[in-house]
Amino acid sequence: MEIELVIARDEEDAARRAAELLAAAAERGGHLALSGGSTPRRAYELAAELVRDWSRVDAWLGDERCVPATDERSNVGLVRNALAARALVPPRVHPVDTSLPPARAAAAYDAELEGIELALALQGIGPDGHTASLYPYAPALDVSDARAVAAPAELEPWVDRVTMTVPMLCSAPEVLFLVVGANKAEAARRAFAEPPSQATPASLVRSRSGRTVVILDPAAAEHVR
Repeated sequence: MEIELVIARDEEDAARRAAELLAAAAERGGHLALSGGSTPRRAYELAAELVRDWSRVDAWLGDERCVPATDERSNVGLVRNALAARALVPPRVHPVDTSLPPARAAAAYDAELEGIELALALQGIGPDGHTASLYPYAPALDVSDARAVAAPAELEPWVDRVTMTVPMLCSAPEVLFLVVGANKAEAARRAFAEPPSQATPASLVRSRSGRTVVILDPAAAEHVR
C-alpha cells in the first residue's frame, strides 16, 4: 500500500502539519484514535487552536499505559490536557479503565469499541519500530478477532498496556504517522522504505480503504527521502 511522505521543515512544522490534518478530521467529525507519548503533544495543542469546537469528535486511545489518568505517563491525561482542555468545546474522550487488570481493561475497551468506525488513527513510532503498544514479534500482531488487547511492558515506562490491534487501526480511512527525531530515523526507514515485517510493527499499519500519511521532520526522514 502506498504512503504519502511529508518531510517538514523542522519539528514544529511537523507538528503543525499533523495538527492541520487533525483539525480537518475534527471539522468532519467522527471517531479518532489518538496516540500518546511525547511526540504528539504539540500537534494536539495546535489542533485545539485551529478548531475550537470538537463536539463532533469521539476521541479514543490507540493505546494506553495501565496507570491512573493523573499519572504523567497516562495517554488519556495527555489527550485531556493538551487537546480537550484547550478546545472551546472538547471532544468526548473514551478512556481505558486502568483500574482493572490489563486483560480485563482490554476486554472492556474491546467491547466499548464494538461497532465503532474510526475516521482517523494517529500513530507514532518507537526507535524499535513499534507503534501504539504493538511491539516487534509480539503475539498481539497476530490478533485478528479483537479490537483491543492487553500488551505486557516491553520498554520504558515499564508498565503494562492496552492497545488497539492492527486490524482496528488499519480500518481507519486515514492513518497518520507523526515521526520526529534522529533516534527514529532507522525505524522510519524500516517502516516506510522497506517491505512490511513483524520486526517493525509500524510497517504493518496502513489504511485499508483510504490513505496513509507519514509526516517526518528532517532528522527522522534521513533514510527515507
